[in-house]
Amino acid sequence: MIHTCILVLFQTKMPKIIECVPNFSEGINEKVISAISESVKATPGVTLLDVDPGKSTNRTVFTFVGSPETIIEGALNAAKAAYPLIDMRKHKGEHPRLGALDVCPFIPVQDVTVEECVEVSKKFGARLAEELKIPIFLYGASSERDYRKTMPQIRAGEYEGLEQKLKLREWAPDFGDANFVPSWGATVTGVRKFLIAYNINMLATKEQAHRIALNLREKGRSDKEPGRLAACQGIGWWLEEANIAQISLNLTDMDVTPMHVAYEEACKDAKELGLAVTGSELVGLVPLQALLEAAEFYMKKEGLLVLEEDQKVHLAINRLGLSTLSPFNPKERIIEYCLKNEDSDLLINKTVADFVKSVGARSAAPGGGSVSALVGAVGCGLGAMVAKLTYGKRQWEHLDGQMRTLLPPLHKSMLEVIDMIDADTNAFNDFFAAMKLPKSTTEESVKRDSEMQKAIVTAINVPLGLAKKLNSLWELLDSVAQLGNINCKSDLQVAARCVEVGVQGAVHNVHINLKDLKDQNLHNQLLEEANKERDLAVARRDLVLQVLEDRN
Repeated sequence: MIHTCILVLFQTKMPKIIECVPNFSEGINEKVISAISESVKATPGVTLLDVDPGKSTNRTVFTFVGSPETIIEGALNAAKAAYPLIDMRKHKGEHPRLGALDVCPFIPVQDVTVEECVEVSKKFGARLAEELKIPIFLYGASSERDYRKTMPQIRAGEYEGLEQKLKLREWAPDFGDANFVPSWGATVTGVRKFLIAYNINMLATKEQAHRIALNLREKGRSDKEPGRLAACQGIGWWLEEANIAQISLNLTDMDVTPMHVAYEEACKDAKELGLAVTGSELVGLVPLQALLEAAEFYMKKEGLLVLEEDQKVHLAINRLGLSTLSPFNPKERIIEYCLKNEDSDLLINKTVADFVKSVGARSAAPGGGSVSALVGAVGCGLGAMVAKLTYGKRQWEHLDGQMRTLLPPLHKSMLEVIDMIDADTNAFNDFFAAMKLPKSTTEESVKRDSEMQKAIVTAINVPLGLAKKLNSLWELLDSVAQLGNINCKSDLQVAARCVEVGVQGAVHNVHINLKDLKDQNLHNQLLEEANKERDLAVARRDLVLQVLEDRN
């Protein structure tokens, strides 16, 4: 059997999390907004993360998360709360809209597939149509018809043109009857990537803002005159409460058009027109990666060295002017921070004392695998520390250029190895699932054995990956040893020994799990790889220590 000391670490499975971002056509009446919010909060298993009303748009974006089962109930409860309170016959606002609940997208967040979200959107649409007797359209990944996949396609003509639109055969709703409900209109639901609703503030007229929006958005002014930014929708409008114009963009794929690219392109056009851009704002939540990419862009553009995540976030907020209209609180606006897992069972969330006590307790876990990662992470940290205590010091100012090169990968590696302390937990999910497979028949036994062998390979690759990661640091440590603050000599000596011990411990875990691997060719290959990593660590440790000794 697989080594028990590692085995017990891998039982936690990440919960399935889906985000729902319904847009309701009400941004002024606080009683209506509050009623919808309370209906979501009252749904078991659902967490309301953000409520973002806009007066000029007369629209509120709600953001909540839950499991595939609970997220449907949360969305239904929100719609039911809004049904008697919103009357589309009286609605006016800057934002295009089709109905009271204009659009209700579902977005995969954690351990859930697009296909699962598609099923969720269809279940939601079917139930909403049945319970409220309203027409429902599918969009995005949930729609199978190319001419009605995007929101602009479906929303064309808006609420005012919906009654006639529903009479057309090609616009029969996906769920519900093709009957016009004057008080409600219609609702669109589906699945999409994380959409960034992003507004750029301008001291300009509405028409000037719209002119720039046409330059930027993918469809541009026409098929013959497309815009510059792919995966970007946009219009210009006037924000009455702030007395400014805005370029309102939907960035439908931040990998194609990141937020900072849209901002810089808007600034470029504004400068050509002699207009002032005064910052921007995000509607709803934003993925952490979007801000980190913006920070990296401005760091490169301005020649900055910023290492800590919170400082990068601060830089992005500042450069994009995200707090211009209202304070941008990262803990409330970045989705990963809202969902931050503070599970005390995670080893990385324990205090040092509690971690050591848990190692010394009468239990098999945590064991050598996690301790190896911890020791290796401490080695990375010491290397980063010495580089930081060299950089920016007047005595070592002539080395700032080299330290700027060494610091980012050292700091990043430290964070990556920290994550490896708990990596075993995820790696063994498959192993426990395989153990529980039935074995009553020959066929079942064969399948179970196959799945268990796959899990054993994973159990080997986790510590082998740790060993390789730690060994990738030797060039960096060697450079710091040659150049770094010599007053930190002992710290680097400890760093070298910690990294080597981390590799040795990882290799020990590889060896003990190899005993259960039946594929002899793979066994020999992985054994050879592990032994090479062990020998490399010993050799490189000695080189770094020798460099330090020679600097006396």
